[in-house]
Formats: sequence, C-alpha cells, structure tokens
Amino acid sequence: MRFAMSYSCGKDSTIALHKMIGEGHVPVCLVIMINKKENRSYFHGADMEMLRKYEAALGLPVILCPSDGADYHTAFEEGLRRAKAMGAEAAAFGDIDIEGNRRWEEERCENTGLTPFFPLWQCGREDNVRQIIRLGYRCVIKSLNHTLLPESLLGRYIDEGSIQVMEEAGIDICGENGEYHTLTVDGPIFKAPLDVTIGSVLRFGNYSVVEVE
Repeated sequence: MRFAMSYSCGKDSTIALHKMIGEGHVPVCLVIMINKKENRSYFHGADMEMLRKYEAALGLPVILCPSDGADYHTAFEEGLRRAKAMGAEAAAFGDIDIEGNRRWEEERCENTGLTPFFPLWQCGREDNVRQIIRLGYRCVIKSLNHTLLPESLLGRYIDEGSIQVMEEAGIDICGENGEYHTLTVDGPIFKAPLDVTIGSVLRFGNYSVVEVE
C-alpha cells in the first residue's frame, strides 16, 4: 500500500518508516508539522535546512504543515489531503502505546479518507529502543528535560551507554513521556547519512536543547 509517513525526524517515526517499508508498503512522502513561531518541526526542532537534508537523505518529498498550535489538527489534515493527492492510500505513525494519541490520529485519517497504520503498536518501549540500536540507526539526543536527565547526554547518540544513564535516572528509556527527543541522522533506510554539526546548548524552562546543524 502507498502511504504517507507522519514524520518527526526522531527515532520512533524512523523505525516505523523502516518497518512499513520492510512489510512491502511504498512511502509516498513525509508529513511534518511545523511550529510557525519557531519555523522548526514540532517537538524535535529540525529547522528548514535540516528538513531539506532529510528530504534528500530519505529520498522522499516533504509536506510541511505550519501551525500555531490552535489549528494543529486542521493543518495536519490538510497535509494528509496533500499526501492523498500524491497517491497515498494510508498514513503511518510511530506511536507505541498511548491510546489518546492513536485515537487522535485515527480521527485525522477518518476525516481525510486514509487508512491508519501503527507498525510499532504494543511492541514494547524498551524493545523499540533496543531494536533501533540493533538495526544500526544513529539517533542524536537533541533535547531533554534537565530536571530528569543530565545535559551531558545532549549531542550523544542513543547507545548502550546513554541508555544506562537513562536507566540510572529512572526514566522511560524510550522517552514517550517527553523526557528527551532525538534526530535520526543515519540508518538502513537512509540513502546517505546526514552531515550534522553539534553546536551550543540552549535552555528553555525545564528543557535543554543542543543545536544540531
């Protein structure tokens, strides 16, 4: 089936895309929500230049969906309609086990006439992280809640060492509760690795963010 990937640039949506391709489905495009105020992707903070890098590295056109937050659902549905016009019959998501998120996405698909797919659903949070490492994906820790995790993790890759730090901190190592966010920069479905530079650390309330360019 031809599908659009709801893509955050992070580890979970990347492994979901990997699984969909592995099951024989054909990706048509990446649908990415954009924070109008910041001019970056929501939650994972990829800027426009970085998003162009993803488009080239994954070999898929990107549909950008700008939103100020209040119109998030309608902006996302418009993105799905654009994907459908490109030939998508379905939309895939990287959710693992949060029912409210899944219901929201199913409603967006119902409103736009697409079939929802959740290739990671109930696969287990820890199992998901271990699979990312096992398959060879390289995911940079882009932001974290510094009340829960040390800033020394920023700019590091998800590997056994960083997971150990997370376990010792007592958090969900998959970060499903917003403990941290990643940018995936290389792996089996990438045509070429993203050429990135790790920059300075910025702080916003309880969150610390490292510049990845």
